[in-house]
Amino acid sequence: MAAAAPRRLHLNVNAWLQGFAPSAWRVPENDPLGFIDVRHYVRVAQVAEAGKLDAIFLADSVATDGLATGPVTALEPTLILTAVAMATSRVGLIATASTSYNEPYNIARRFASLDLISGGRAGWNVVTTADAGSARAFGQETVPDHATRYRRAGEFTGIVKALWNSWQDDALIADPASGRFVDTRRLHAVAHRGEFFRVDGVLNQPRSPQGHPVLLQAGGSADGQALAARHAEAVFSASQSFDEAVAYAQGLKRAAQALGRDPNGIKVFPGLGTFVGGTEAEARRKHRELIELVPPEHALRRLAGRLGVPPDLLDLDKPLPQDLPLPNGGNGGHTFFHAILARSRLHHYTLRELLAEMAGGGGHREIVGTPEQIADDIEHWFKGGAADGFNLMPGLLPSGLKDFVDGVVPILQKRGLFRTDYEGSTLREHLGLPVPQAHKG
Repeated sequence: MAAAAPRRLHLNVNAWLQGFAPSAWRVPENDPLGFIDVRHYVRVAQVAEAGKLDAIFLADSVATDGLATGPVTALEPTLILTAVAMATSRVGLIATASTSYNEPYNIARRFASLDLISGGRAGWNVVTTADAGSARAFGQETVPDHATRYRRAGEFTGIVKALWNSWQDDALIADPASGRFVDTRRLHAVAHRGEFFRVDGVLNQPRSPQGHPVLLQAGGSADGQALAARHAEAVFSASQSFDEAVAYAQGLKRAAQALGRDPNGIKVFPGLGTFVGGTEAEARRKHRELIELVPPEHALRRLAGRLGVPPDLLDLDKPLPQDLPLPNGGNGGHTFFHAILARSRLHHYTLRELLAEMAGGGGHREIVGTPEQIADDIEHWFKGGAADGFNLMPGLLPSGLKDFVDGVVPILQKRGLFRTDYEGSTLREHLGLPVPQAHKG
């Protein structure tokens, strides 16, 4: 029997505006208008591709809170990634789209289009939307309750998959000599009647070289994990400690296996903020300088928003209360709420110390150090089963990613953990995922 292929580390970059630090737009090396300049995202993707990273990932939101002190997500992610596809050839292209304020056919078509345009490099990050501002922007007076949002998301995702698989692989003939273009007997219309949607028809485009876009999911609640166990091929998580990450990954893969899925067919990528320096002191200086540029009221407001409490109820010189209720009576976001409380509890931080260590109120784990220190941490988590890879969140973009690619990636390659070159051309090939079966007729 042939030996099993060695397990390989996966690395994506979260191209969050001009960098994960809220003050990234203020530093001299960055263009304050980079958040609406597609060339900025192209440069990030090209650095990622030079480092042989699996994918560039774009989050999305229509919320405008915080515009007084910094940029928000503005350009629509799949439009950005269409431009990125034309300027790259291998790196994967993952975009977020919410199931709360879209329709399944539109999302199926949009991501299948990106998949065909890029030659099979697309991925869809499935999320629900919990903030009241987004609900009002889409004509809703209130946010649907948490359980309803996830029931809708599950039905939505199932329809999208059915549409992607509505063409058999050999349905497209395109034979000029015979005049036959599509064998319509190999098209299988979706006829869906559900709680939220009624959909009839087939997608208007064939499958891509990777079958259909990779399905990813970001949501740490019990409902989110259930959605991921049923549908996701990779998950973006927010774990603060090694033990917490191991428990999350094992629990998610057990849940997928209980549904008849291969537990190795779902990859777990915790978010990881990175600040790289030639020495630890240099890395900490870079981190400190960015944090000092974050207005204190912005950092406090951002964190309070994630926790669902008024900022004036938080005492900067005391630890966060651990008995805070879930935001909006459990109807707000769960993932970062739990991640922030876990980080506070893990390190016994006061709120002031927590803000200083969290790039101004975010919720992901961060490493500030030398390339060797960061590589050691990544290796420990990867070999210990806490992660299949990481969604990298450099403090500055693109320079912070270049620091990682130039400093950390060669160490991971030398240790045999990370690829030295791409072995395929699709995102599924990068992630070691199978091509999904189309409708067999």
